[in-house]
Amino acid sequence: MKSLFSFPNPANDTSARIVATGAVLMSLAYVITGNGWILIPLTYGFIARVLTGPTLSPLGQLAVRVITPRIKIQHKLVPGPPKRFAQAIGTVFTVTASVLFLIDMTTASIVVIAMLMGAASLEAFLGFCLGCWIFGKLMKVGLIPEAVCIECNDISARIRAQMN
Repeated sequence: MKSLFSFPNPANDTSARIVATGAVLMSLAYVITGNGWILIPLTYGFIARVLTGPTLSPLGQLAVRVITPRIKIQHKLVPGPPKRFAQAIGTVFTVTASVLFLIDMTTASIVVIAMLMGAASLEAFLGFCLGCWIFGKLMKVGLIPEAVCIECNDISARIRAQMN
């Protein structure tokens, strides 16, 4: 059971960017159509990924088992805890948007998902994880203990791992 509720560490950045692309596409579909049914897989995906990594996420499984293995590049491995934190932020946004939709505040819900889409687009298309950046800032001010992500502070270990 403990392995079910785990998150990959390190995480494959290619897979993370593929998942972000899927989140962008679902978010865009919701922003354009306002169809609340789209919030179900979007919200479920973020909850599943924050709890279990890609294990219970259909989009996560598609990324790690189907798409990433077919991309013939040197994949970059990154620390998992910041990626999990980013998924938690996505969970907050999608749950908030879902609640807003359910209480008939569709415009506000669309705005929240548009904001999520902006952050996911940074990850998907530029490789900049806003949640990871926030995670780093929270570590610097001591709100997240260094023990949560030791490799986040030791970039030399990541460089060595990339070279092997």
